Amino acid sequence: MKKNIAIVAGGYSSEIVVSLKSAKGIYSFIDKERYNVYIVIVKKEGWEVILPDDTSTPIDKNDFSFRELGKLKQLDFAYITIHGTPGEDGMLQGYFDMIGIPYSCCGVLASALTYNKYVCNNYLQNFNIRIAESIRLLKGETISSEQVVATLGLPVFIKPNDGGSSFGTTKVKEVSQIRSAIEEAFKEGKEVLIERFVRGTEVTCGCYKIKGKEILLPLTEVVTTNDFFDFDAKYNGQVEEITPARIPEEVSKKIQHTTSKIYDILGARGIIRIDYIIPPGEEPVMLDINTTPGMTPTSFIPQQIQAAGLDIREVMSEIIENELISDKR
Repeated sequence: MKKNIAIVAGGYSSEIVVSLKSAKGIYSFIDKERYNVYIVIVKKEGWEVILPDDTSTPIDKNDFSFRELGKLKQLDFAYITIHGTPGEDGMLQGYFDMIGIPYSCCGVLASALTYNKYVCNNYLQNFNIRIAESIRLLKGETISSEQVVATLGLPVFIKPNDGGSSFGTTKVKEVSQIRSAIEEAFKEGKEVLIERFVRGTEVTCGCYKIKGKEILLPLTEVVTTNDFFDFDAKYNGQVEEITPARIPEEVSKKIQHTTSKIYDILGARGIIRIDYIIPPGEEPVMLDINTTPGMTPTSFIPQQIQAAGLDIREVMSEIIENELISDKR
């Protein structure tokens, strides 16, 4: 009997627009001959499943089920593609753990840790992972513009510490911009990260591991004429994405090795993607970890899967089956 797979999208933040795009991508990737696939939209006002006739019906949160044509249907697996809360920060993972539904990505601890960029980066620094120096501000805390410059110099990136997809992110080049950039970042989260700018080549590396198998995907080089890899660069085509990256093979292998190491340190599951900057003549600097990376047809992970010569339908099936089997142990 076919398993019922839920692609869980939506969320409570500005990143909902990105999540819905990823949901459509994942829906196109999953093998429909093998699984029954539904898109579930999670919003604060309620959860609903999109039915084949494009109507929707509520999800029963007690057991993650719904009714279709009067018949009760149980969803067997959740492919989480919410970029932001509650799907990237561990909240949904805790819910699925409690009701016994397997899911596609990192568990509660790894998700919560990676969602807080400052805490995650400083934790990984203990394992000799190179990171950019930064300052964290909690809601209500203040810092003078002069102190920011004295500690980190200019330019700096000011962004939500508990968000993603570049919403509320500013590259600050002048002291006069610092205060307004902090205010903008606080609109998207409860914490703000002020991070030293690192000049170099930006790359990103995807990775997943299932029982007896490790897949380190080819790196993608990110080239944009924008000030940085902002929302327009990510989602409105203002970027050149080159896979595999135009970097020496030994550097590429070093970044893949680091990605694998971080995966194991975190106890990650499913597909993750880690972003790096390679300063000229220096060791790579880790920037960010994505535990629910974008999955539109033009996103980095599908590009890297294709460049690796893999079939994305098989990759999706491997992720799903690995967790379904693990759930039975």
